[in-house]
This record gives sequence, C-alpha cells and structure tokens, in this order.
Amino acid sequence: MEHEQLRMSGLGSGPESMLRIVAYFDGLGESAADADTVVKHAAALAECGTGGRLPSGVVVRYGPLGDRIDGVPQVPDADARPLPEAWLERAGPAHPLDQVLLDRLLHALRMLDVRPPARTGLHLGDPALVEVLLSDDEHRTDRVRAVELSGLDPGRDVRVLALYADQVGPVVELIERVCPGRLVRSAPTGGLTAVLTQTPVEDRLLCDALHTALAAATPSPPRPGGGHGPWIGIGERMSVYAAPTSWAQARRALRFASSTVYGRRAVAFGRLGPLDLLADVPLGRLLGARGIARINALAATATGAQDVDTLEAFCVYGSLRRTASELHVHHSTVASRLARVEAATDWDLGNSIDRFIATLVLMLRRMALSSAELAAAEGADGGTGHPTG
Repeated sequence: MEHEQLRMSGLGSGPESMLRIVAYFDGLGESAADADTVVKHAAALAECGTGGRLPSGVVVRYGPLGDRIDGVPQVPDADARPLPEAWLERAGPAHPLDQVLLDRLLHALRMLDVRPPARTGLHLGDPALVEVLLSDDEHRTDRVRAVELSGLDPGRDVRVLALYADQVGPVVELIERVCPGRLVRSAPTGGLTAVLTQTPVEDRLLCDALHTALAAATPSPPRPGGGHGPWIGIGERMSVYAAPTSWAQARRALRFASSTVYGRRAVAFGRLGPLDLLADVPLGRLLGARGIARINALAATATGAQDVDTLEAFCVYGSLRRTASELHVHHSTVASRLARVEAATDWDLGNSIDRFIATLVLMLRRMALSSAELAAAEGADGGTGHPTG
C-alpha cells in the first residue's frame, strides 16, 4: 500500500497537525488496511512501540521500524476499558498529540469490526476541531474537513453559543436538554466554552428557555456582583462554514448577560437589535459613566441597595402597583423608595425620557459588572477568547 508516512517528530501541537493525523488514519481506513497495517503505520507515526487489541481479543504490536513485537504487555487499567484497546510504549516524553493518535487508532480498530462505518467524528479531538470551525484564519478546505470529522451536517445551519461558567459540564447538560440535537463542545478558551448546535429552535424560544432553566438552576444573588454566571450568549443560525460569524455574535451577546435579579442569564444576538451598539463601549467607559457611578453610590448602603432593587423592578414591570405586587410590599412603599432614587439622581420617573435613561443606566451597570468578570476570566486564562466584540 502506498501511503505518506508522517512522523510525530515532524508535527506540532496545533489544529493543523491534529487534522493531518486524522487525515492520515482516514487514508488508512479508505485503503481497507487490515489491523496489522494500521498498527504498523501508527507505530511508525508515533516513533515508538504501539499496540492494539481487536474486538476479537487478538493483540497486534509493532515497533517504530516496522518490526512485529511478540507478547502482550500489561496495559494500565485494561479491565476498566471496553475492547478494542490501543496504547503507546513510549519511553521518552509524550507528544502533545499522542492522545489524538490513540483516539484515531482506536477508531480505526473499531471500524475493522463494523463495516461500513458510521462516521461519529472525534471524541478527544473535538476541541481542536471546534477551534478550526470557529477560526477566521483557517483555510476553507480545513474547515470543510473539520465539519466532516466533527459529525455536523453540512446541509443544516449551525448556531454557536458562548458559555461562561465555573462548572461547564452541568451547563452543557442543561443546554442538551433545552435544545436537543448534535452538540460539539470545545475546551474552554479565554474563560469561555463554545457550544455548537444544529437544533432549529428559533431565537426567542431558545433564549427564553435557556434563561428560565439557568435561573432555576442557579438563583440570582442578593446583590449585583455577588454571583458568577453561568451566562450564555447565543449567535444566529447560519451555514456551518460561517460558524466564526455566529461565534463572534455569541461573544457580543454574552456581554449583556447577568446574574442579577432582573438581568438575563441567556441573551440572543438576534434579539439585541440596536442595543448591539453598546457592545462596542469599552469596559472603562462603562465603569466611569456618571449615571452608573450615582447608582453604585446609592447602592453602597443597605437602604440604598433596596431602593435600587425597587427601581430595577419598576423599570421591568412599569407601574407602582405591579412592582409592589412582585416585591410583596405596599405600593406606597414602592413610591417612597423611588422618591429617594429620584432625589439622589435628579430623575423624574414619571417622565418617559428619564425612565428610559434609568432603564439604560441599569442595563449598562449590569453590563459593567459582567464585563469586568469576563475580563478577569480572560486575564486568568491567557487573554484569548474574551467577548470584546
């Protein structure tokens, strides 16, 4: 069989090298190579002894020079893993892509037992594939290949979600329940996690369902700044080859998410409309805005914080009586609290313009709190992937 022989020593650790390994094993599979040939080529690629146990229980081992190795080594935790198995007998330091090699070798051995194979994509290689899908810098041919390997349907639109959470796993499970369909999750980058879904759920329904589910799973903290996600920014549905655009939209939408009582845990870019322009406001400008500074000063005391909470409720519900009902207080209490806010801010909440300004200031304040936390996460994770727009 004629087959280009790769060597791990000639590969880096990035997505391009990962895709070359994947393409290498796909070439072996398409050539109908048997188990001996697959393991032999894997050993040459790894440049060390390599072994595999077939579903039948037969063990095949080869050295890097194409020499067949007799005997069955002790593979750690072998009893805990289903057949088939694959391992590297590397004496020196591991290569960053060893696990990708093993994953593809395992896949090839499984396909020897089940033909024709159903492409399920990668498991351990998925994060790198998602990085290729979401990058504007990749060649189209590489993105086409990544779409195929990830298991996404190239004929269906994809939507990208930007997830910020301390515990990613439970939130991804929640997303799977809310929008069933194929999901591909990347490793966190810059404090964020990208989730791709091809479910056809419409923007408003998906956004409301995710917000409701997140709010129920993680109740709002008693004060702004007291909670840390989880938040989700939702990009628009578009061609799988335009996923970088949906990813950029999701990161912009994420700036509007908040854990505060009257904030939104999930925000869809498609529902922002002209509010999207606020995503271009630098964090420093938000923190220094005069209206935000006044509200923060007012909220610095227990009484003032209660007044600000009442103002937020009033801006959401629109009337004294509805606000009083939601807060479980008398409407005269709401009126007294709002009067103190008016005195501190020089707003007349009976005036539509001032009421709009109050609503905008509260939104910008939530954005400032969330953006500061996202910026801190970016700094802690190396400065990539932050939703700066």
